[in-house]
Amino acid sequence: MIKVAVTELEYGKASHIFKSAAGFKCFCAPAPEAELAAFVKTNHISYVIVGIDKYLGPLYDALPRNGVIARFGVGHDGIDKTLATAAGIYCTNTPGVLDNSVAECAMGLLLTAARHLAVCAADNKNSCWKNRVGMELAGKTLAVIGCGNIGRKVARIAKSGFGMNVIGSDIITPADNGPFDAFTCDFTEAVKNADFVSLHIPETAATRDFINSRRLAMLKNTACLINTARGGILDENALHDAVKNGKIGGAVLDVFKTEPYFPQSSDKDLRLLEKVIMTPHLGSSTLEACERMARAALDNIKLCAEGKIENMNIV
Repeated sequence: MIKVAVTELEYGKASHIFKSAAGFKCFCAPAPEAELAAFVKTNHISYVIVGIDKYLGPLYDALPRNGVIARFGVGHDGIDKTLATAAGIYCTNTPGVLDNSVAECAMGLLLTAARHLAVCAADNKNSCWKNRVGMELAGKTLAVIGCGNIGRKVARIAKSGFGMNVIGSDIITPADNGPFDAFTCDFTEAVKNADFVSLHIPETAATRDFINSRRLAMLKNTACLINTARGGILDENALHDAVKNGKIGGAVLDVFKTEPYFPQSSDKDLRLLEKVIMTPHLGSSTLEACERMARAALDNIKLCAEGKIENMNIV
């Protein structure tokens, strides 16, 4: 029987999978690192499945060599790969299993902004019947920044489903434009005529605060920014100023530098801006995606236990 500690939030998202997985004994465990490390040691566990929390030390000492830290999702910036390698621990993620969920969410958030759905819903619940004029998406231009699987799915939905003109932008030019009407490696060129800009790049040392005051100034003053990628790629203080001062039209954010959200500066609270819509990192939170993530994380652990390291999704 393979014993696995699954952090509480992730366990709850797919508890039926973790409870019934053949050959596994899955425990619901605390997410904070000190508590998780203690749980692992006490229960003699070699494998853990974790969410977006940052793990910076004790967990790597608690797990034995050839253990696994399996990310319930794709982004793995919360795992210190250097520490893991030094401790002989494998780190894995679940690529491809949440592409549909995040892409659909990005388009849903885009539509929410275009038609003022969030603010109108809030108004109505407060007995304020106020009709607001929005915009149709057909014929509008969407810039997709980051053209991996999710970015390309967003492009297909926007182009084929809503009739939008879609510009793709990434650091590498693809062999063909695929689902994009045009492609450019030049961020300025990609966003200059965009009505909406959707972010789909990973958070790395090179992309941290990629969307800063300089790049925000390249957007039209009516453009809306959508971020379902990673909070760290966006300078939230710069965004606050850009929206507040009318430099861009607004923003829809599902990810943040600090989660739960906490303003980076006390005088730049994004929650106070009507033109900023904020959701609690729910892009991949669908029943279907959670089931796929749970199965993929367990598959990685099983492969490790069987010594089939070459088949694992190692990051």
